[in-house]
Amino acid sequence: MNKITEIKTIVNEGESILKEKGSSFYAFAFSVISLKDGTEIMSGIRKKYYDASHFCYALKLIDESAKYDDDGEPNGTAGIRILRAIEHFELYNILVVVIRYFGGTKLGIGHLGKAYYMASINAIKSTEIIIKNIYKNVFVSLSYTDVNIIKNILLKYYVKFGKSKFETNAEINFFCKVDLLDELLNKVKDATKGNCTIIIEPKELLL
Repeated sequence: MNKITEIKTIVNEGESILKEKGSSFYAFAFSVISLKDGTEIMSGIRKKYYDASHFCYALKLIDESAKYDDDGEPNGTAGIRILRAIEHFELYNILVVVIRYFGGTKLGIGHLGKAYYMASINAIKSTEIIIKNIYKNVFVSLSYTDVNIIKNILLKYYVKFGKSKFETNAEINFFCKVDLLDELLNKVKDATKGNCTIIIEPKELLL
C-alpha cells in the first residue's frame, strides 16, 4: 500500500436536513483529529438532541482507521452508509453524525440506507473541502559549523521551521513533508558526515 502523503479534509462544520415519509434526518459534518474528538462531539449532540430516535455516525482518521455505529437501526442501513458518503469524497479526519426523528412510518432497508447516505452527502457538500500535506516533526542536533550548510539544504525542501536551540550544540527543529523526509535526511547525514543526531516525532501533522 502506498503511503498517504496528503489528505482531503474539511475545515468547517456542515449540516443538512432530509425528510422522508415523516422521518427527519439531521446530518452534521465535523473536522476531527482523534477518536476522543469524535466522542466529545457525539456527547454534545446527544445532549442537544436528547429526544431523537437514533444517533448514527461514522468517523475516519488520517491513519485510515474508521469507526461507525447504527445505534439501533437495521444493520447496514446507517453507520456504514455514512462511512460510504465520507469515502465518496475521499475524506479523512472527519466525523459525520446523522440523527433521526422517527416519523411513524418504516422506510424499508433500501430507502432507509439511502436517506442516511444522502443526508451525509448533503452535509459534507455544505463544508469546505481542502487538501492538506502530511508532515513529520524533526529535530536535528549538530555542530555549529554545519548549521548554515544544513539550513541551505532544508530551504531547498521547503520545510517549515520550528523553534531551534543554540546551546552546547545547535538543534534545528523543522517540519518536513513525509514523501520528502527520507531523501532530505540522507542529505543531512551526508553533509554532516554522520555527525548529527536526528529525532523524528512519531505523530504525523497536517499543515
